[in-house]
Amino acid sequence: MIYLDSAATSYYRPPQVADAVADAIRHMGNSSRGTYEAALNTSRVIYQTRCLLDELFHGDGPEQIAFTMNSTESLNMAIKGLLSPGDVAITTVLEHNSVLRPLYEMEALGVELKVIDCDADGVLDYESMKDAITQGADMVVCTHASNLTGNLTDIRRIGGWCRERDVLFLVDASQTAGIFPIDMERDCIDVLCFTGHKGLMGPQGTGGLCVRKGVNIRPLLSGGSGIKTYSKAHPVEMPTALEAGTMNGHGIAGLRAALLYLKEEGAEQLRQKEQDLAWEFYSKVKEIPNIRIYGDFSTKERAPIVTLNLGEEDSGMVSDYLAMECEIFTRSGGHCAPLLHQVFNTVEQGSVRFSFSHFNTEEDVAAAVEGLRKYEEC
Repeated sequence: MIYLDSAATSYYRPPQVADAVADAIRHMGNSSRGTYEAALNTSRVIYQTRCLLDELFHGDGPEQIAFTMNSTESLNMAIKGLLSPGDVAITTVLEHNSVLRPLYEMEALGVELKVIDCDADGVLDYESMKDAITQGADMVVCTHASNLTGNLTDIRRIGGWCRERDVLFLVDASQTAGIFPIDMERDCIDVLCFTGHKGLMGPQGTGGLCVRKGVNIRPLLSGGSGIKTYSKAHPVEMPTALEAGTMNGHGIAGLRAALLYLKEEGAEQLRQKEQDLAWEFYSKVKEIPNIRIYGDFSTKERAPIVTLNLGEEDSGMVSDYLAMECEIFTRSGGHCAPLLHQVFNTVEQGSVRFSFSHFNTEEDVAAAVEGLRKYEEC
């Protein structure tokens, strides 16, 4: 079996991640709900994980890391907790539905929404973005890398424009957290939303927000917090303000193990291998007749994603063939990126996405290319 769908979720993970989750299930108590050792150990693991994430993203301190179950929850929390009727929000056609749908809901409540276009290769129109920010906005929300094309967005450039105009900058790092360097201070990011189950290689059901000090998000949830029991209002201090109820301590323990692995191995080294594999695949697959590849491949500095179609073939048929005949697992369809599919005129056809992990090999690349050749010859 060859797994080439790491942009959806990590399948290959360091073994210590599973070990940490299993150990946590056997021994963890509930953080902030007791002073006995099992509860205190849970609090320590969660705090250590906050510290590792704060170090990774160059945040404003571990207390500014709030855990969620994934990027979708983080993005909903930030978008709905920061925007109000009458505000102006800017986003792009590159976005995942986890950004677009909350924004559409806020638009229905009275938020003005501006969507910035891209070129034929899915590269953002930066001049239009700058103009929109200059005209006035309350928030810019954009992805760091497209989950469809792998194109990187120049978040430092956009963040600088936002900081000059006192515009909140919210970044979706679903495809880049753990793979590409992110510096919240230098990139002028106010809220960074991430998931734990992709590039960070943690368990599903883990994610979070890194929030700059001074940015106050209205919480989506209120309830038990382990502190201030007799207050009618949920605590406003971070991170408790955004963490009502029992957290996924078992998953966070696995995420901690994954973060330690990344720190030990070096994210840059792992990213280089992933990019090398994706580039090798691209270089070989582009020679197949009738192949259409989407995205900007003028640079190797991109997420390890190659998305394509074989002529007019339905993307689901191609992906199913690879799975059933070659045991190569990819993703087909719309990839939750409806506006970008409109740009590529692939709304009906969808596309086949190949996404790589540093656990993949050159043999996996060769097999994937051969599988597409066999399908093309059928």
